[in-house]
Amino acid sequence: MPHHRFSRRAWTRRIATTVAAVATGVGVAMSLAGPAAAADQQQQLADFIAAGAKKPVVAETILAGRSSWFTPTGNGPRQEGFLPAFGYGLTNPNIAPPGANDWSCKPKQGQDPVVLVHGTWENAYNNWAMLSPALKSAGYCVYALNYGILPTLQGGGLGALLPGAFGTGDIAQSGAQLGDFVTKVLSTTGASKVNLVGHSQGGITARQYIRYDGGASKVANLVTLGATNNGTSLDGIGTLGRTINNLGIDVLGPIALGVGASGIQQVYDSPFIKNLNKGGVYAVGDVKYTIVGSRYDEITTPYQSTFFPAGTKNTRNIVLQNGCEQDTSDHLSLSYSPRAVSIVLNAFDPAVPIVCAPNAWLLG
Repeated sequence: MPHHRFSRRAWTRRIATTVAAVATGVGVAMSLAGPAAAADQQQQLADFIAAGAKKPVVAETILAGRSSWFTPTGNGPRQEGFLPAFGYGLTNPNIAPPGANDWSCKPKQGQDPVVLVHGTWENAYNNWAMLSPALKSAGYCVYALNYGILPTLQGGGLGALLPGAFGTGDIAQSGAQLGDFVTKVLSTTGASKVNLVGHSQGGITARQYIRYDGGASKVANLVTLGATNNGTSLDGIGTLGRTINNLGIDVLGPIALGVGASGIQQVYDSPFIKNLNKGGVYAVGDVKYTIVGSRYDEITTPYQSTFFPAGTKNTRNIVLQNGCEQDTSDHLSLSYSPRAVSIVLNAFDPAVPIVCAPNAWLLG
């Protein structure tokens, strides 16, 4: 294997680029949230930076903060794409997607309740404002939570400055939070099992719950959309950082200040990913898995890293574009793909046909 050397200056440039990209995205989105909220959050971050780092930041120590979760209430409008959903979610971070969290709903025979698990820096509304009403129209009782809520100064990263940017905390904690929510759903509906749908980090949060928090006996199906099931290279930067960290040089710590606890945990070969897939075990118990990936995914990279190993029991690996080249969904627009929505419905009821329809990269 060739040996590469990276100067401190070169690596510093890489860190600066990564954090700057995060900060730019946060700045744009915060401007949409309103000047008062933005000024308050920015001042908190400025005070933190001005205080100075007292010792080197080790990536794994970023996970010390205790995150929280809550059940969103009320229902926002249906959306056709991620960008309008994201914009609405910034100013309405506590609202549920249409059709979700009707606690009077009683499941029809043969239909387990569906729990939707959002991704990193997302929330129940902006991730599921298209899928949730589709499931409700199909007769399902639908539920969604906001989990992994961790402030920036406790390790949530710059993304946590945004209103409604959740899923930033330790994923092991988030798996337990999902377990608490599922218990509430089962108790309220009288069902014995739920179906889970997870986007990006939501997929591995669901898998954490299934494997380590008692979910194997409470979940009938799990569908993941662009999940970081084997970690992500972040187009190489993440893999490079983890490799250097494993050599004893902490370079992911500074990046963790930008991307947050859950972001670092999703890097390829992280301790969390190793534990999630420990012993080569991907499918647990009798849970049926449908793993969906897109060739145009720019976050879970390479896109094939979302899939379980070939031959894994009770598992279907599906490339979104196989049989439907006009669907060019990327990571963010994947949950707004009509084809992906039909794959979810088909996973729960094989009689539902899988459709093919155009869906644009990012715009949805």
